[in-house]
Amino acid sequence: MPLPTAWSDLTRATIGSAPDRYGVIEFGTDGEIEAIEAGMIRDVLKEALTYGDHEQVRWKAAEHREHAERLASEHRDRLSP
Repeated sequence: MPLPTAWSDLTRATIGSAPDRYGVIEFGTDGEIEAIEAGMIRDVLKEALTYGDHEQVRWKAAEHREHAERLASEHRDRLSP
């Protein structure tokens, strides 16, 4: 099940609007999920903008690091065929 938020273009403006807290992050192109990460949302987005080739992003904030990692793991499991 994808995150219940709309896709945003992966840009500096998007990174500037992202919360500075832990969360689960989906990356995609043309609305298709390509990768799921967990970590400090802004840091993950900065790294993706610099080194990645994703066009879109969406995220969900978490309570703490372990919570973000658990959400990402559960999310990956739901996407597996």
